[in-house]
Amino acid sequence: MSNNFIFTSESVTSGHPDKLCDQVSDAIVDHFLNQDPDSRIVAECAVASGVMFISAHYASQARLDIPDIARHVIRNVGYTKEVFDADACTIMTSFMDHTATDYIPLDLDNMDSAAIDLIPGRQQVSVFGYACDQTPALMPLPIWLAHRLADRLDSSKVASKLPYLLPDGETQVGVEYSDGKPARIHSITLVATQAATDSVELEQLREDIRKQVVDPVFKKEKLGPDENTRIFINPGGARVGGGPAVHSGLTGRKTGIDTYGGFARHSGAALSGKDPMRIDRVGAYIARYAAKNVVAAGMARECEVQLSYSVGVASPVSLRVRTFGSGQFDDDAIAARLQEVIDFRLGGIVRDLQLKKLPEVSRGGYGTLAVYGHMGRTDLEMPWEQTDRADALKLT
Repeated sequence: MSNNFIFTSESVTSGHPDKLCDQVSDAIVDHFLNQDPDSRIVAECAVASGVMFISAHYASQARLDIPDIARHVIRNVGYTKEVFDADACTIMTSFMDHTATDYIPLDLDNMDSAAIDLIPGRQQVSVFGYACDQTPALMPLPIWLAHRLADRLDSSKVASKLPYLLPDGETQVGVEYSDGKPARIHSITLVATQAATDSVELEQLREDIRKQVVDPVFKKEKLGPDENTRIFINPGGARVGGGPAVHSGLTGRKTGIDTYGGFARHSGAALSGKDPMRIDRVGAYIARYAAKNVVAAGMARECEVQLSYSVGVASPVSLRVRTFGSGQFDDDAIAARLQEVIDFRLGGIVRDLQLKKLPEVSRGGYGTLAVYGHMGRTDLEMPWEQTDRADALKLT
């Protein structure tokens, strides 16, 4: 297989309907955990023109006004009343309270190993973590750049530099690889939406986005566009209107964007809208943590960690490491070392990464992860992005 190829990843902005749903779902999780860290909550959201539907199953001592939380998120994303009115849209709900049967507080910090062994996962899932040396965040370059552009597109609207933009936008970056390493930027695509009442000419929009979004992002990167880079800004023409008025949204439909942009494998399970006792969410975080520490330790330039969990079993039933020929040690030896250094049991993950307390101790909680990716977030200081196990992992 050739190591010379082009790989393209996409991201979307905060007002994309799928991401709007992810943000609402994670805002609900954060509010439950803020009131009661032992809350068990799964919240899913769907949105279309003028209407949002929220389903939630929970076991908690917390009591929340969930429609009010959703309206707050919609308002903060920045939709105008003409496009999607946070105050007037219909919000339908379906809630199931399982507190009487499923509410079990767990003091993980004071449990011994035997007690942690008795906390099984309730989901069957295979999760993947990945890291590589393409960026300082140890993320693949295409998704890293796509997220930077999406973030800048959002912030340009918020900062009133491009006030005519709607919060629904898309970005895409293609990177050309030579001998398996990023060599040049092959293509850049941005699609921005604007309101009918505050639109500008297409050429003005293209010039503004190039100046306010593309150029500032790549000014900070080692690899930037060259004279042969293909740059497309709204290549299909002006896009007037956007968001739920144009296309529907659903929680958990952007798992590639949430993880590695398709460059590496990921679970099909949604990450947003789940409390930290869900192994299909936190398993992805601990797998990323493991892979990142392997690369940070210099054990490999590239690492994928696969963990598989079964219902009713605390530990993963299998752990596989792949370093794609870049490892300084045998993959099986790295896998064995990971199991010695990192606790992959559900209770151990939540305890060691302090995931029940994330909304309290991090900047923004789980809700901040619902846009621009759950992995590689150097702006948020998430525990699974730390490389504090790198020294302990090193083999001699």
